[in-house]
Amino acid sequence: MDTDQLIRSLAADNAQRAQPVGIIMALALMAATPVSTAMLLVGLGVRPDIWLAVRNPFFDLKFIVTTALAIPALIISLHLSRPEASLHGWGWLLIAPIVILIGGIATEMMLPQRAPMMTRLVGHNSMLCMSAIPVLSLPLLGAALFGLRHGAPSRPAMAGAIAGLISAGVAATLYAAHCNDDSPLFVATWYTLAALIVAGLGALIGARVLRY
Repeated sequence: MDTDQLIRSLAADNAQRAQPVGIIMALALMAATPVSTAMLLVGLGVRPDIWLAVRNPFFDLKFIVTTALAIPALIISLHLSRPEASLHGWGWLLIAPIVILIGGIATEMMLPQRAPMMTRLVGHNSMLCMSAIPVLSLPLLGAALFGLRHGAPSRPAMAGAIAGLISAGVAATLYAAHCNDDSPLFVATWYTLAALIVAGLGALIGARVLRY
């Protein structure tokens, strides 16, 4: 059997398994999310002024950005679970959080500022953000990779990286409830770096565990 025939056979087999991959990944992520939530509540807790913070549009924007990362990454991940799939034509979905952040930064720049730009960018807990999001992502990353193992991704490192973006998006959504740095500049810098760390970890692990 030549390579093209093998890929076609895997694609035909995976067409019957596509729905189970989505279901298994959804169930795995649903099981992992309470674990990450418990880690947040026990280790960090929710910011004490959260009921006042929800009146701040920039606080709310954090959740929009992180969700806009997690959902497209999940869609792309399910696409990459097929053996013939590639990122070509799908990567544009990941532009959504970037566009939202650019809009948020532009809006903040037009408002009277009480703090210098570098102060807003660095924030108060940049190092905590860089460490907490990857740690909170671990159960979610394991769940996403578990779901992808029920598919047949031909690019395991890429599929693992996208799984990392799913878990980073969900973990960042949880962490945003603790984070008291609401500036879009802070989110664009430190949330992005944390997500890239998780994506890199996902690529490293995915290259091994998703290989077939």
